[in-house]
Amino acid sequence: MLANEKNPEFRSPRQWASGHRARSSTRIDQPGVVASSVYANGRRVRDIPIDEAGEWSRKSGHVVWIGLLEPSAELLERVQVQLDLHPLAIEDASKAHQHPKVEQYGGALFVVARTAQLVDGHIAFGETHIFIGKGYVVSVRHGASTSYAAVRERCETCTASLAQGEDYILYAILDFIVDNYSPVIEAIQAEVEALEETVLRRSHEKLQFDRLYKLRRDLLQLRRAVGPVVDVCRRLEHMDVIALDEAMKPLFRDVLDHAKRAQEDIDSLREILAFAFEASMMAGQSQQTEIARRLTAWAAILAVPTAVAGIYGMNFEHMPELKWAYGYYFVLAGIFGVCALLYARFRQSGWL
Repeated sequence: MLANEKNPEFRSPRQWASGHRARSSTRIDQPGVVASSVYANGRRVRDIPIDEAGEWSRKSGHVVWIGLLEPSAELLERVQVQLDLHPLAIEDASKAHQHPKVEQYGGALFVVARTAQLVDGHIAFGETHIFIGKGYVVSVRHGASTSYAAVRERCETCTASLAQGEDYILYAILDFIVDNYSPVIEAIQAEVEALEETVLRRSHEKLQFDRLYKLRRDLLQLRRAVGPVVDVCRRLEHMDVIALDEAMKPLFRDVLDHAKRAQEDIDSLREILAFAFEASMMAGQSQQTEIARRLTAWAAILAVPTAVAGIYGMNFEHMPELKWAYGYYFVLAGIFGVCALLYARFRQSGWL
């Protein structure tokens, strides 16, 4: 990749506080175009229309940075004509269902990464497609994704870093995407801990089981989004994909480390959810077993008067003690005595 100025003293976007804001780019009044600017030696020269992007990108020491949001086919075709983008990459960028990947077309790269953010308490996924070549960077956003205006502002604040050229812009976007996984993971972690506490307290509401299942499904989808980004960063770190500046390798390695950490956190949460789900099922089965024991104990107690009533309810004329004056009281006393004995034994054994 071409670097406009070899300056090793650049800084990561994480090193800049949110209070440092650069001059905002004037919004380009074109549907689907979020920003379109040209930079030289790390400084923004001006905002440009799409139809001038090719001319500016061919100027020595200049980088065109275009941000698109769900662009139309006509807009992508205009960008393709200006920057000579590969037709297959344009075809992929027009579709919002691409697997995270890195593809090389001559001296240009096409990178796809999945984005994630919380929307109304649920994880919403999107995609970002990035074209990188000599003198240009084009990002195409589809679906749920935080605006990259903050990335652009931080980069414009640090001219020494932005002077590294296209490599640094690619790093800044990927770093922003990976960092945005953290709020999603933290929110899920808080809910998982709350659900785990509920399970340990043996609260078995139906909604808890449903939420456990939904969280497991969301984490699986998030794992599928984060996992391939690790491979993307690993490929970008190595020379077999494209010759990145040596000074950029530690930054892509840093993004790789953050992506791995996010992947490990997701795997840990999935294990906790699996334990919570199994604990919920076991607790539910234990509760059902306890209820079955109580029903069995009461059935055994009620079987005594039922058996006695069944015997003396038979229509035989000659039965022992049938006409005994105290037979009724004796039978009742016997029934209550046996039932009381059974009740005491069942209470002692924990069945009642």
